[in-house]
Amino acid sequence: MAVRLMRSPTLAWRKMASLAAFRRSLCPTSPLFPAPACGNHGSLLRPLRHLGSGEAAGEGVLQVDNRCSDQVLDFPGGKVMFVPEMRFLPGSPNERINCYRVLDVNGQTISGSRFQEVSKEVAIKMYSDMVTLQVMDTIFYEAQRQGRISFYLTSIGEEAINVASAAALTMDDVVFPQYREPGVLLWRGFTLQEFANQCFGNMLDYGKGRQMPIHYGSSRLNYFTVSSPIATQIPHAVGAAYSLKMDGKNACTITYFGDGGTSEGDFHAALNFAAVMESPVIFFCRNNGWAISTPTAEQFRSDGAVVRGQAYGIHSIRVDGNDALAVYSAVHAAREMAVHDCRPVLVEALTYRVGHHSTSDDSTKYRSIDEIEHWKIARDPVSRFRKWVEGNGWWSEAAEVEHRSSTRKELLQAIQAAERAEKPPLSELFTDVYDRVPSNLREQEKSLRETIKKHPKDYPSDVPV
Repeated sequence: MAVRLMRSPTLAWRKMASLAAFRRSLCPTSPLFPAPACGNHGSLLRPLRHLGSGEAAGEGVLQVDNRCSDQVLDFPGGKVMFVPEMRFLPGSPNERINCYRVLDVNGQTISGSRFQEVSKEVAIKMYSDMVTLQVMDTIFYEAQRQGRISFYLTSIGEEAINVASAAALTMDDVVFPQYREPGVLLWRGFTLQEFANQCFGNMLDYGKGRQMPIHYGSSRLNYFTVSSPIATQIPHAVGAAYSLKMDGKNACTITYFGDGGTSEGDFHAALNFAAVMESPVIFFCRNNGWAISTPTAEQFRSDGAVVRGQAYGIHSIRVDGNDALAVYSAVHAAREMAVHDCRPVLVEALTYRVGHHSTSDDSTKYRSIDEIEHWKIARDPVSRFRKWVEGNGWWSEAAEVEHRSSTRKELLQAIQAAERAEKPPLSELFTDVYDRVPSNLREQEKSLRETIKKHPKDYPSDVPV
């Protein structure tokens, strides 16, 4: 507050003394305006400050400390404290956010670590599913290279994220995946034959051959169908979570996405909506260091994805994505908060994509082989968890050999059966969207059939026309 002084100093000081008494009457001792706050800098009155040459001689401005009634702004959303110092929030903290870990690289629990207990049965299933995922990725990748399927991508190096996160959920929780979470489906009971049917797009494929390989989906298992566009599933998960809340369901949704997905507008819109509407959703960011060929160093100026959740007012945690126990514990706790406290939670899992982004990519063009091998050998999540399970006496070398052999045999049989199965008829391209096929789609189907008749060699012969 600035008060212009009269030419008479005596009169001016009298006026200011009266003003000071008035202001003290407005600033009673209270939790919000404690008495010491009024005297932090001595008197309310400060020395006179002379104005510049533009002011008349003998006039000046008296600065009055307004720290009492004006020290807090009652702004929508909460009270904000005023400070006299000009301070900008730093763009990045001096220290990065810590990463929660339970198992070291040798599969030993870290001293003082706190984690959710896992039973023998759950631990064995977690490990065996991680191994199954490894075998499945290897064989399907080879099948694509042989030309038997058109496309594939692996989850090698990210098995713990897949299986451990799924193990911490319930079957009532709804999954909105990206495209690198087949282990979640595997945990929920999707069979190797169902995986094969989808990759080969036969009559038994739930998508009837309309989707490209690895775009799995299962309404039975509460797993929404994978969609290629990046981050579009994130707002869907928030809306579905809000509906669960409105219906009073004891469940949440979880949506998976990569570090590249956090650069999409859908990510930011979804987090803000979830925070404001208090939707019970778990945002699971699989930060594997690379958004195809773009490293995180060229994508983030902030400290990864975990601070972005905090910026939207969302409880967030960074976890070692190659530590199955840490992932399980973090998602288990996140689910408790989402369901019982009805709030969104962000989990950022630090991991590494050991394989190529997909069969359409050669990652050695943009990262070194030494880097890949280091993560593949020294930080492999499967071998780390195996050491812990074996240390508890729950697994053995004999069990390892038998499981890998039987899984490989079962998957090869599933692939053979999927290849022999009939393809969906051409008419399936135009159904399942409208209850009655509209005229424009009927015209498109007619045009396609005429084109196939003219150029039969350009179309697959195994698709019934």
